[in-house]
Amino acid sequence: MQICSLLPSATEILYALGLGDAVVGVTHECDFPPEAATKPPLIRPRVDPQASPAIIDRQVTELVSRGESIYSVDADLLASLAPDLIITQDLCHVCAASPDDLATALTRFSKQPKILSLTPHSLADVWDDIRRIGEATGRRRDAQGLAMCLEQKVAAIEMNVANARRPRVLCLEWMDPFYIGGHWVPEMVAKAGGEDVLGRADEPSFRATSEQIANTDAEIIIVMPCGYSSRRAAAEFSFKELPAIWDKLPAIHNRRVFAVDANSYFSRPGPRLSDGVELLAHLFHPDVVPLNVPGEAFQKL
Repeated sequence: MQICSLLPSATEILYALGLGDAVVGVTHECDFPPEAATKPPLIRPRVDPQASPAIIDRQVTELVSRGESIYSVDADLLASLAPDLIITQDLCHVCAASPDDLATALTRFSKQPKILSLTPHSLADVWDDIRRIGEATGRRRDAQGLAMCLEQKVAAIEMNVANARRPRVLCLEWMDPFYIGGHWVPEMVAKAGGEDVLGRADEPSFRATSEQIANTDAEIIIVMPCGYSSRRAAAEFSFKELPAIWDKLPAIHNRRVFAVDANSYFSRPGPRLSDGVELLAHLFHPDVVPLNVPGEAFQKL
């Protein structure tokens, strides 16, 4: 079987299932495990990923308003690879290529490949997607074992912090404008022993005003811009002039603001979300949960 992954999280899952050699094409963002980055990139963004958050937001808005995709598919390369299976997503057309982006490219195939589209909204959906990929690739047993291992890890963390006080947590998925983390992020906060003050579990991220954020009484702020490393997230936060009305937030007073590696542990609906839950549990309850992820996973701001 030859597989093209148009989703970084799917690439991670495929490698976790021992299918790295079957992966013949990926996206420009597929960087984990490191060997995934050596595969031919099939997807390129039509926005500048190195631009400031405000400029990226404007570019995305302009493309979407014109009914255009923010990704371009290398149709010639895709056709030449002749994959048996293409994995994509239909959750967020800003985060990754969707089935719509493939429509034109697929017209070049004499034999249509199987398309597996993932649309996870919760942790359970992510674990189920691992099983779905296992089914589609003949790795059912391996996928079931991986999903169960991840479920058990998160359950153990949840049990470990069950009796701890639950701090009020604000998760910022974007800085300019402000967006609140959604889908699986509020669930991750809850399982890590916190209370998400604005996020809506299983629902998309949404834009919030400075006033809404100021009224949350958040005790901890997690800065997790979609697709950013902790270093880049910290830099963007330092450049941002925070609203004066945020001064009353306990998180600001008590210096409990953290930039995290969203690209690895929060943005991608893959196996490392379990590490993200563990990271949050450590930030919320450092005396209860030790740090078991790389030190660059977060920075205190």
